[in-house]
Amino acid sequence: MDEKREIPADDIRRGSGGRVPTHDTTQTFGHDSDLSFVPFGSELTDAEMEAIEALPSGSALLIVRSGPTAGARYLLDTDVTTVGRHPDADIFFDDVTVSRRHSEVTRLGTTFEIVDQRSLNGTYVNGERVDRATLLNGAEVRIGKFRLIFLVSPADLSADG
Repeated sequence: MDEKREIPADDIRRGSGGRVPTHDTTQTFGHDSDLSFVPFGSELTDAEMEAIEALPSGSALLIVRSGPTAGARYLLDTDVTTVGRHPDADIFFDDVTVSRRHSEVTRLGTTFEIVDQRSLNGTYVNGERVDRATLLNGAEVRIGKFRLIFLVSPADLSADG
């Protein structure tokens, strides 16, 4: 599946709705070898590059690289962004490997941090299971079956460098 999917530049999501299960149905996701870190290539589509270039200071983007919603992009532009299988999550991943309240991405100025919310399968950054971690540009985040890449606004990269 080397073929790149073209995504319109305006297809940046803030989450979507769905059904509410009456009980927690999170399933464990294999074993540790299933969660091993295999880095992605740095290849981004033209549409993804345009979306990243358009990010204002203090914002970032999570792009789903593999999983049921591969290619989806999520804008991080608030102080707290929730991630989980609960339909009210800001980033809604409808998959049993994701806990209802899996993790949160917090923002302080131009710094982003991911905080695991005691999820069953854990939250991984660059292949390492974390309770809390600062997200650096290009970091791989794994939530259940979903592998995402974290990208910050170029305006904030030049301010740091």
